[in-house]
Amino acid sequence: MQTRELGTSGIQITPIITGTWQAGKAMWVGIEDAETIRAIRAAFEAGITTVDTAEVYGNGHSEQIVAQALKDVRDQVVYLTKVFANHLQYDDVIAACERSLTNLQTDYIDLYQIHWPAGSFGSALVPIAETMRALTDLKQQGKIRAIGVSNFSQAQLAEAMQYGRIDSLQPPYSLFWRFVEADAMPYCVEQQISILAYSPLAQGLLTGKFQAGHQFEAEDVRRKNKLFEPENFARAQQALAQLQPIAERHQVSLGNLAIAWLIAQPQTHAIVGVRNAEQAHQNAIAATVQLSDAELAEISAIGAAVYAPMSDGNPVMWHFDSL
Repeated sequence: MQTRELGTSGIQITPIITGTWQAGKAMWVGIEDAETIRAIRAAFEAGITTVDTAEVYGNGHSEQIVAQALKDVRDQVVYLTKVFANHLQYDDVIAACERSLTNLQTDYIDLYQIHWPAGSFGSALVPIAETMRALTDLKQQGKIRAIGVSNFSQAQLAEAMQYGRIDSLQPPYSLFWRFVEADAMPYCVEQQISILAYSPLAQGLLTGKFQAGHQFEAEDVRRKNKLFEPENFARAQQALAQLQPIAERHQVSLGNLAIAWLIAQPQTHAIVGVRNAEQAHQNAIAATVQLSDAELAEISAIGAAVYAPMSDGNPVMWHFDSL
């Protein structure tokens, strides 16, 4: 799979990235470690050599699963992980990085990201200057190769850039959830900051596998996803029906079509989760789909009809109890 540069870091990453939120098990159901390990390995073998994880995904469990899947090919893969909002003071960042290095069984992290801005989920309001000082020190020590942020607005991103180079922004971004396009994307393009889109399939909605009336289990995070609310879900179903002929024309799934559209957007990569090896192989197919400018515009317009009524200025895709 052809790679692209991560920001201006010199690090080469794949346009499709294996996401491992599910691997942590917390907030997900039906996840088995052995199957997840096989899925991550299958993604690597299919050419997806970049993997995203985080310390908060199962309190380090996801990072440990990534290591079990890929430790023997560490020199062929790119590891992205994150420090959570409750660990943004200087000493806490350093300690969190050390834990992640241990979990990942590696002596360096390719991209280390601030998962949520300080103050999120009731965390302390740590000045971004303090957090960035820790990250730049880690970078100088060779423990991390690049710095990124996640769930930051354009203003927060620009403030962080005052204290060191940021090479990536990780926002929720899909055909049906597009807040970043009006907020941070123009700044990212100007500053050569890669956009690493998470939930690129809107947590499975863009695959077309969910029908009206579907009930998620109580622990499933999708119960809080705004896109699954009845009115929004109905618009999504109408859009999927319009997208189906385009997918059929290219002989790909709806999910692959949505990913292909996404990675054709400026400087954008798609972080796609995997539950099994078959999903990993399907994810890789999306990188081969070639969409014309006319098709990209048509798909974009179809997706906008779903997102536009929800564009209230809140970039968070879920009804979390507190941020």
